[in-house]
Amino acid sequence: MLLATPALAGDKMPFDADWRFTRGDVAGAETTQFGDTGWTKIDLPHDWAITGPFDEHAAATGSGAFLPTGVAWYRKHFALTPEMRGKRVFVEFDGVMERSGVWVNGVHVGHRPSGYASFRYEITPHLKADGDNVIAVRADTSSQPASRWYAGGGIYRHVRLIVSGDVHVDTDGTYVTTPVLTADAATVAVRSSVVNQGTAERTAHLEVDLIGPDGRRVVTTKGAAVALSVGRTIDLSAQGSVAKPRRWDINDPAMHSAVVRVVADDGSVLDEDRVSFGIRDMKFEAPTGFWLNGRNFKLKGAAIHADGGAFGMAVPLSFYERRLKGLKALGVNAIRTAHHPFGPEFLDLCDRLGLVVMDEAFDMWTVAKNPQDYHLFFTDWSTIDARAMARRDRNHPSIAIWSIGNEIHDTPYPLVAQSIITRLRNVFHAEDPSRPVTMALFRPNVTHDYENGTADLLDVVGQNYRENELAKAHADKPSRKIIGTENGKNRSNWLVVRDDPAYAGMFLWTGVDYLGEADRSGWPAISNPSGLVDRTDVVKPIGWERASWWSDTPVVKVARRVTEVIDISEMPTMVGVALPQPKGPGALADWSPTNRAPHAETVEVYSNAPEVELIVNGRSQGRKLRPADDSARTWQVGFVPGEVRAIGWDGKRKVAEDRLRTAGPAAAIRLVPEARTIGRGFDAVGYVRVEVVDAKGVVVPDAAVPVTVAVDGGTLAAFDNAGVTDHTAFASPTRTTNAGRALAMVRAGDGRGPVRLSATAPGLKSATTSFASDR
Repeated sequence: MLLATPALAGDKMPFDADWRFTRGDVAGAETTQFGDTGWTKIDLPHDWAITGPFDEHAAATGSGAFLPTGVAWYRKHFALTPEMRGKRVFVEFDGVMERSGVWVNGVHVGHRPSGYASFRYEITPHLKADGDNVIAVRADTSSQPASRWYAGGGIYRHVRLIVSGDVHVDTDGTYVTTPVLTADAATVAVRSSVVNQGTAERTAHLEVDLIGPDGRRVVTTKGAAVALSVGRTIDLSAQGSVAKPRRWDINDPAMHSAVVRVVADDGSVLDEDRVSFGIRDMKFEAPTGFWLNGRNFKLKGAAIHADGGAFGMAVPLSFYERRLKGLKALGVNAIRTAHHPFGPEFLDLCDRLGLVVMDEAFDMWTVAKNPQDYHLFFTDWSTIDARAMARRDRNHPSIAIWSIGNEIHDTPYPLVAQSIITRLRNVFHAEDPSRPVTMALFRPNVTHDYENGTADLLDVVGQNYRENELAKAHADKPSRKIIGTENGKNRSNWLVVRDDPAYAGMFLWTGVDYLGEADRSGWPAISNPSGLVDRTDVVKPIGWERASWWSDTPVVKVARRVTEVIDISEMPTMVGVALPQPKGPGALADWSPTNRAPHAETVEVYSNAPEVELIVNGRSQGRKLRPADDSARTWQVGFVPGEVRAIGWDGKRKVAEDRLRTAGPAAAIRLVPEARTIGRGFDAVGYVRVEVVDAKGVVVPDAAVPVTVAVDGGTLAAFDNAGVTDHTAFASPTRTTNAGRALAMVRAGDGRGPVRLSATAPGLKSATTSFASDR
């Protein structure tokens, strides 16, 4: 493969296309003479494990969604362009799962145990100026169990080549801050760590263009000239002022960028770097919690895992975007990355969407949670990985706080834990003095973290669950800044945070159902159903309840309270069959009980409206005021098939409404595309809701129908129904609907024509929809 010509020094070139892949360990796969013509051709990102099959006896257990693990190899052939000769060439990986090794033309250039770390290797000395170059990557997840959730396998994030001269900006070496910010002006400070790998000392300075949210240059500034010694990394800096800056905010996520040039004393440009950043004032205060740009409000957060459901860990950006927009629509304004660094494009997305981020580093330190997890590498690698994470992520304005650990089991040993906290905190402070450090303390009253000094080593004290304990820790010592790092979804959990000014906010466990962590349920469960939304991002009643507490826009959602308990552990396992979701007493968003004879039903309405009126089959059941404790408004009504309708009122003004209708027998498939155009490439996916409806168009909530989809003009990327116990491969064109629903995901082909999706099922009217090609 001939690479694209780099446009500038420091150019970053995509390196995702035309790889070859095979499963299993292969002797000699790292060498140049190895023959890989029989390997599978793939493009990156690529999660090989998500293809399955699901296996009750999988080494990863339910923690890893009963999906396969093991060794996989990747190889890529490429040739240098003439413009690249004599330059320095680096390969940069955003993430390889895991215990990766990288070879270039048979030479081992690096090893990284963590599957979540981003890393860069210089490969200049090992390249052939003419002819074929081969990069080989070995990814190894064979040591299991190694994770508490589904972690994927392979090169599941993006890869790029970076070409520069001998003098260049170091890996993630540019750091932008706004040390002074007023309504009239912002002082923007830029610092770049510059490496001189040449043979002679050079003198250079920074020249920086600051670009505003509208894409126009705001100011150009120049720093002092500095001597760059051979073999040294030296910081160069420059500073400029932006008049009346447009601030990054959750309601206006305005992004700036800095184009940074390393300029020699003769005026030549030695290297160029470009970073995005935001101008904002973000802080935590002990008595009042979180502040952004002079406004004090609660962080209404959700913790999420990185998997994209049917996509596994190779997640298209469009999937993340629809997910985060959906959570934001429920009132979520903050995200916690549980429990490791996510890909850089995820943080770019949070920047663009105006979501505040708690960026988390580790799920364990030296004490294991699984026999083969990162605790084996923590002592040797945690400082390296923490520093790399801080440097990579520190320019994202969405990040408000660093978390150095989740429910760490070292805390029963205070001397060990305090030493590690101090070391990791110092790493983050050194690379990013602008943000505080926290961690998710695990049962701190049991390990006496508030008495023995452990908690007070943190800039902001974080605790999982037991909200009253954290509130008391602040009351006992009012100088403590506090935040709920992981919290339950019950109203009692929220009211403590809502009513205590010191609480900066909370992060729910969890925002979205995720693959893995299914050991408590056991086989046949493959995912954890603890989200506000399911794997396909359908909002559950508990999500609408949360929206009634958190959303700033009118919310009215009606549900039927159920009391039956379904135990999936006693049910048979059948590939292709969606077994009932595990549920205890809860709520269902339907008016279609199994028993259609007259009987009593409890109706709940989740709403932030001052008054809610319930209407059953045209007859009003009266209005109810909003309770002070934000509990749902409930009615006991007699069930009669038909319609239950809830209306939110603000005085005489109707602000929102919702309705449920009784479903009849399944009659047809309905396809609901979420957009009408589809782009190209890995991140461009078209999403189509597949619904089984009755003759009047009502979704049939108990419909478990095998639906087969076909794509013309493109390909089926994945097909999911959010079922916790469905073991159908996500690439299969046939999937049984769950609660009458599924989600088909398609990619466009190489042609210019439309992409058509058709769906059929036995005994039902078929359906077709299409996307226009957006090139």
